[in-house]
Amino acid sequence: MNKDKQKELKKSVARFAKPDNKAGIRQLLNTLLPFLLVWYLAYESLSWSIWITIPLAFIAGGFVVRLFIIFHDCTHQSFFENNKANRIVGTITGILTLFPFDKWKRSHSIHHATSGNLDKRGTGDIWVMTVEEYMKAPLKTRIAYRIYRNPLVMFGLGPIYLFLISNRFNRKGAKRKERMNTYVINAAIVVLYSSIIWAIGWQSFLIIHLPILYVSGMLGIWLFYVQHQFEDSYFEDESEWDFVKAAVDGSSYYKLPKPLQWVSGNIGFHHVHHLSPRVPNYNLEKAHDNTPALEHATTITLATSLESIRFRLYDTANKTFVSFKEVKPRIKRNKLTIPERRYPEFQDK
Repeated sequence: MNKDKQKELKKSVARFAKPDNKAGIRQLLNTLLPFLLVWYLAYESLSWSIWITIPLAFIAGGFVVRLFIIFHDCTHQSFFENNKANRIVGTITGILTLFPFDKWKRSHSIHHATSGNLDKRGTGDIWVMTVEEYMKAPLKTRIAYRIYRNPLVMFGLGPIYLFLISNRFNRKGAKRKERMNTYVINAAIVVLYSSIIWAIGWQSFLIIHLPILYVSGMLGIWLFYVQHQFEDSYFEDESEWDFVKAAVDGSSYYKLPKPLQWVSGNIGFHHVHHLSPRVPNYNLEKAHDNTPALEHATTITLATSLESIRFRLYDTANKTFVSFKEVKPRIKRNKLTIPERRYPEFQDK
């Protein structure tokens, strides 16, 4: 795609980067109110059977994913027309979803600005190593990477790490505004949870809320993972990296059944979102359907997305993700010639 076509594509999608206050309010109401209702029903069901409570908690977890998408849009200043309204709603939904507004806003903005750039990995990303890096890495780094990429760790322990550690502490070098925002949200979470525990008891709270957080965290990590970790995803060196190609070729269209598309706040149209982050989630499908150039975006379904679990390393020579098993013979032969180069470490800068 030449530069003129890229500009035309960005311009076509930018038409939909218009927040609609009425649409935002509707979405907030049809997400928050059902979440509170299902949460209450889960509590009431404890007097009947825990086997009713747990499924209700799982449903509530789905609404938390949708609340997170609202939070996500607010960090992009795209959910409402007014920036102050975005910040207020973003902070409230951040408390409900356990995400610090300013910290996550910064890291996610960097993710958008560097997605697919091999020289600028490390902030707001899933840890990705290339085949060359993995083969040259010391044993302890290989072991750490294999543990990190293990599905049981990423999707099993990932939500625990995300909610209890990563989101609760400020990064090194964070500015005062960012630090204070994290402190305020942490304090609000303590007050909210303490109040609920005081009202219903800690046992009831844990039975209901732990499944909610775990399910929402697992689904959130999965959505983020699968929409960039598909077989022929886009990764390039800084000198070759292109924002539009990274958006269109490095972000998938996750074609979900309508109920799941609704729960996930249309984030399956991830290619549209990366092309124009200011498009609110309620306009993403419209932008996709009315932009002919996006018809050929990489499309994955529930069934095909499961294949991404085996993708662990990015092969820069063949421009594709590969499994550890596929790389093993090459490691044994140890015949790959690798140019000397300093690759970025994975860290939250």
